[in-house]
Amino acid sequence: MEILRLVLVANLLLLLPILLHSTSAYNVGDPVPLFVNKIGPLHNPSETYKYYELAFCRPDQVLEERESIGEVLNGDRLANALYDLKFAVNKTRAVNCQQKLNKQDISKFRDAIKNDFYYQMFYDDLPLWAFIGKVEDEKWTSDSKGPKYYLFTHVQFDALYNGNQVVEIHALSDPNYVLDITDDIDVTIDFTYSVFWSETSIPYKNRMERYLAASSLPILQQTHWFSFVNSIVIVIMLTGLLVVLFTRHLKNDLRKWSIGDEDEEKEVGWKYLHGDVLRCPTNLPLFSAFLGCGTQLLTMIFILFVLAFLGISYPHSHGSLSNSIFISYLLTSAVSGYISSSFCIQYSEMRQEASTLLTGTLFLGPFLFTAFILNTLAAYFNVTAALPLGTIFIIILIYTLVAIPLLVLGGVVGKRNKYEIQSSPVAKKSPREIPFLAWYRRTPAQMFIGGLLPFSAIVLELHNLCATIWGYKVYTSLGVLFITFLILAVLTVMISVGLTYFQLVVEDHDWWWRSVLRGGSTAIFMFLYCVYFYYKSNMSGILQACFFFGYSFCMCYAFFLVLGALSFRASLIFVRRIYHAVKSE
Repeated sequence: MEILRLVLVANLLLLLPILLHSTSAYNVGDPVPLFVNKIGPLHNPSETYKYYELAFCRPDQVLEERESIGEVLNGDRLANALYDLKFAVNKTRAVNCQQKLNKQDISKFRDAIKNDFYYQMFYDDLPLWAFIGKVEDEKWTSDSKGPKYYLFTHVQFDALYNGNQVVEIHALSDPNYVLDITDDIDVTIDFTYSVFWSETSIPYKNRMERYLAASSLPILQQTHWFSFVNSIVIVIMLTGLLVVLFTRHLKNDLRKWSIGDEDEEKEVGWKYLHGDVLRCPTNLPLFSAFLGCGTQLLTMIFILFVLAFLGISYPHSHGSLSNSIFISYLLTSAVSGYISSSFCIQYSEMRQEASTLLTGTLFLGPFLFTAFILNTLAAYFNVTAALPLGTIFIIILIYTLVAIPLLVLGGVVGKRNKYEIQSSPVAKKSPREIPFLAWYRRTPAQMFIGGLLPFSAIVLELHNLCATIWGYKVYTSLGVLFITFLILAVLTVMISVGLTYFQLVVEDHDWWWRSVLRGGSTAIFMFLYCVYFYYKSNMSGILQACFFFGYSFCMCYAFFLVLGALSFRASLIFVRRIYHAVKSE
């Protein structure tokens, strides 16, 4: 617990500049920072390009804003703009620039409009979006010579302020001012803009709430309630099942054991296994590393929830969420080293070093391999998701100087502070032979049951989460997401305990890895749903497909580790309790 407290405090200290970020106040006529960011197709959120890839009005010298690691990881590429939006100063039809477009520029704009490109800007750290142009289908045109492509040449900014602070801003591409770019011809046009300011009573501290408005739509609220009712029904049913299990079977077994003689011939079911049930699991270093990584990611998830509830990390927060994930993962390396080492040392001091090494690579290895492939692909397509070499070097340097020492330190502390796992001595040198098992008691069937029930309780919120990650609106609220995660954890624990008991009843003592696999199997169903979500969406193209499936795999793999570790912990506590009761009797 002390390590968890230190990690949380360290996260808060590192993110303190964001938490204590002073609000910006302006006088009438003061310049307000405006940065252009990126452009991209509406339905492919990973396929974004720098704003000036298209022939928009650009300053004589384009200055890229210095960004944090989180902003770079988020694919942001901020740069200065020609727009002059002074605080509380209205403008009408102001000329941004006069631009000469050649045939190549026209062709790029037309391809962008054809693919529903939008552009993104930040005004006083508030994100705003607008479309580049529009398409009129052949049936709407008078000459019936095919679709017409129109470039918006005028942008209207509607800003709201409260006192001396910017609260809200919208960008609207005016359809009354367009340029026909259907044909490849050189043309000179004026890009113009208007700014209209209005006063509002919305307090400054609530200015980000409009970006969360999608989660409060009536249809989504009905979905949330249905999801909760569905989850609660499943929890109640499983609770009833476990109550029956413990009151009718487990307690009866313990009572019979206490009043009968102690001959082995009169033992029944799981009591045969008191000498084998806590035997060292196979492939101990890998098992310890799995437990360490899962606990680390679980700790990181709760830290992220704490930071989100404190208002430090939230969607559209200029990379703060990516910053929080990066810093949390670095600092929780001590947790993974501690858990892995303290578990492994119970059975073998010789394999503790191998366990620590595996802990550092079990999750990070597949993630870095996936990220390397995606970054290479992003660099080939020249999208903003490609990390610059300088950023890659800084990330590697920070990980080497922070995460690796914390991992080793956690391993050293875990080695010195090992906890006693065994509640009964291993009585036999060779493990007891496991009897033949029916198909529904084997690992695949238990993984199916252990994964399907929790997945059925969270599938609706999983859909909203995917729509949030791969879209532009927030379709779920923080509180709903947290409660859903708790329901997922509770169901995983309950199912793990129940299936572990049914496994021990048939004298199968090989429960270690099976408890991990049936707990983590929910992540397999989650990934399958992600595949379904992709094919039902409007996303397309090799780049977007690779990013979607690559990062969906990493996310589901992380949940596999988290739920697997949680499932094992629950089964371990259950096994120790019942065999401690047998020993006491």
